[in-house]
Amino acid sequence: MIPPERDGPLDGLRIIDCSGMISGGFATTQLADFGADVVVVEHPEHPDPLREWPPFQDETSLWWKSIGRNKRCVTLDLSSEEGSALLFELVQDADLFFENFRPGTLERWGLGPDALREVNSELIVVRLSGYGQTGPKSHKPGFGTVAEGLSGWASVNGFPDSEPLLPPISLADLTAAQFAVQAAMFAIFERDVGRGGSGEGQVIDVSLYEPLFRLFLGNVEAYDQLGKVRERTGNRHPSASPRNVYETADGYMTLSASSQRIFENVMHAIDRPDLVDDPRFENNDKRVENADALDAIIEEWTRRRSTEEAIEVMEESDAIVGPVYDMEDIFEDEQYQARDNIVTVEDDDIGSVRMASTVPKFSRTNGTIAHAGPAHGEHNAEVYVDELGLTEDEYEQLRTEEVI
Repeated sequence: MIPPERDGPLDGLRIIDCSGMISGGFATTQLADFGADVVVVEHPEHPDPLREWPPFQDETSLWWKSIGRNKRCVTLDLSSEEGSALLFELVQDADLFFENFRPGTLERWGLGPDALREVNSELIVVRLSGYGQTGPKSHKPGFGTVAEGLSGWASVNGFPDSEPLLPPISLADLTAAQFAVQAAMFAIFERDVGRGGSGEGQVIDVSLYEPLFRLFLGNVEAYDQLGKVRERTGNRHPSASPRNVYETADGYMTLSASSQRIFENVMHAIDRPDLVDDPRFENNDKRVENADALDAIIEEWTRRRSTEEAIEVMEESDAIVGPVYDMEDIFEDEQYQARDNIVTVEDDDIGSVRMASTVPKFSRTNGTIAHAGPAHGEHNAEVYVDELGLTEDEYEQLRTEEVI
């Protein structure tokens, strides 16, 4: 089965994606954006739930149009004998297999990693789940919301006088997706390149809570060595000051000045060079201890100026500042426009749609967006007949039996 030619550095990489929802879906979107041939496998009667997530345009989920982009979609009942046989055919020449069923589900269907790798020893199986494949909680279903609490993230998010706050985006899923992508690339390097390449696939176990937990740099060590538990600090950073969102006359702006040079630049910008030698602010440690006083001084200055004026004055002093954008601001910003961060994609369902471009940018083999998320089962005939070689009669029989 020869994958179609694609633009991007991953052209020739073939992926079977049985994951659904956000973590696996976004991981394979990243890979598809850069040229991998991703074949999404959905149940014939129960599509990916993201197809039913708002917002909608003409009864079409814009969530799906984004996360399904650049992929091919087929339907297949994995729990049936005929469906299992077809999956084995699909993975015979695949490089990667993504799944996010509750641990034990694929094994119950006879489709666990050992069975899959019997037909393709080079296959790399990426398993995403709430708690991982091992441990006393591994049998539990997992969603990003639970992972954001379990990882410690919600506990430190928010202001000191507020309850723990969950993020306004699917942070656990999206972070796990990024870890899954890098892990898949590590495994491909080991299989194909490192020290001549082992030539063997392997299984990658990604939970939803561990990637977020891994981002707490220094916090594990602080608890181990000092018994210190990180507390909620709002927009401040517990190890750097000044760093905050500051109110202006017409909105808000951001500022980060933990290094000594940048701090001094900020003090000159707000006409308070005397504070450079103030014992309360003489180094970053002291500034963290006296963050309340320092933030009040800075905000007294920013509140008397528009966001544009405050940023302009501070940037003239080489301070590191920026505005607080919403989506309307982003669409109008010249930096976003210059870098083509938002691109227009033609779509059969909704005409055209603007969406975030591929990230990051490559000098030779940049990613592209060939199409938005396709229809449920749109590529069944292409994959099963044209590529796997089913006859028209076999194909129609599988459709009649609701295997595909």
